[in-house]
Amino acid sequence: MKQTFTKDERLCKKILITKLFREGTSFYIHPFRVTFVETEISVNFPAQVLISVPKQNLRKAVSRNKIKRRIREAYRINKGILYDDLMERQQQMAFCITYTSKEILPSSLIGEKIKLLLQRLRKEHAQTAG
Repeated sequence: MKQTFTKDERLCKKILITKLFREGTSFYIHPFRVTFVETEISVNFPAQVLISVPKQNLRKAVSRNKIKRRIREAYRINKGILYDDLMERQQQMAFCITYTSKEILPSSLIGEKIKLLLQRLRKEHAQTAG
């Protein structure tokens, strides 16, 4: 699998985002809150992700963009953990990663947490899918 992060892998459709937050299940791994829902997506990828860094936690746009870049990079490298399982089951999902810390964490720590997050997401999805 290519380690890329294309536009088709980003969750942009307002209908899907609304469904995600209305019907989705969530869990927390510091400093991330993850909300996910199994759904049909009109792209060739098994998952679409929305990355959110709230303004109330980090006031400066430069800081929020730095965190989003680090999350995207960690996700791009580790997404195979989730993709392999979803492709095996022939399922698709949409999920949101929300950064909840008020401080900027180093890239290495964010990478480790994203890896844990994706493993837990795979496990949680398997439980809810049956």
